[in-house]
Amino acid sequence: MNVSGVNTVTEFILLSFPCSREVQVLLFVLFSVSYILTLMGNGAIVFAVKLDHRLHTPMYTLLANFSFLEMCYINTTVPNMLRNFLSETKTISFTACFLQFYFFFSVGTTETFLLPLMAFDRYLAICRPLHYPTIMSSCLCMNLVGLCWVTAFLCYPVPIYFITQLPFCGPNTIDHFVCDPGPLLALSCTSAPGIELSCSILSSLIIFITFFFILGSYTLVLRAVLRVPSASGRRKAFSTCGSHLVVVSLFYGTLMVMYICPTSGKPAGIQKIVTLFYSSLTPLVNPLIYSLRNKDMKAALRKIQKCTKISQSE
Repeated sequence: MNVSGVNTVTEFILLSFPCSREVQVLLFVLFSVSYILTLMGNGAIVFAVKLDHRLHTPMYTLLANFSFLEMCYINTTVPNMLRNFLSETKTISFTACFLQFYFFFSVGTTETFLLPLMAFDRYLAICRPLHYPTIMSSCLCMNLVGLCWVTAFLCYPVPIYFITQLPFCGPNTIDHFVCDPGPLLALSCTSAPGIELSCSILSSLIIFITFFFILGSYTLVLRAVLRVPSASGRRKAFSTCGSHLVVVSLFYGTLMVMYICPTSGKPAGIQKIVTLFYSSLTPLVNPLIYSLRNKDMKAALRKIQKCTKISQSE
């Protein structure tokens, strides 16, 4: 599979969650329901923003892009994981494994770039309200979103290329449900501390730079909100930012546990639980976090629900 002819491994075995057949079927049902709910919840937000003209603002445009991103994110891992629950072999080809690695990390990195952009949007709306419409135009918003996607998908091709050049001569069993760099590097026939360190540094830079940008934005927002004389105004500002802060805490908290330190030394169980949390659980709860705390979004979702009922009755 490798151009250098060094590798003898042509496929990997993703153990996922090894347990009895009955438990595997139960996990298949649970994750299938979670997968469908995630697609429905995030899809509903995307359609609500698209169909309701009142939501054609930068804030909701970013939210719709974030929801679409979550749909892409969960599709990099869950379909293959569901297939493995019912599979006897649980295999994934060498090429497919590294493609999953690439898309999983690229989409995840896009999320780490989009969250600071959402924080910057809230900073402009609250701290620079008079200049906000001219600064954050729809055109600039879409250009920044496109920049997030392009930049994120350019971050990992080089590290992944170097990992593919390592000799994989067996064993080929990955104690994970996704092709993650830690378990992959552990399977290499030769140690690669330089590659592991470079991956850790790249992940740390992406996480810390974006996290501190978000922290700085919300520090300025907090200062501005505390100067608002009316209590209702402060509540409205905090409500606007609260949903985003909850999502940031969930996402960055698990990322920091997983990727800032080299991952090959972490127990497989911890790696799987943490990865499952930020790759599957957060995309499931994000629509609830955003819709339950936002009156405009709840109104738009109710409007879609009414239109659906009317079309079904006809």
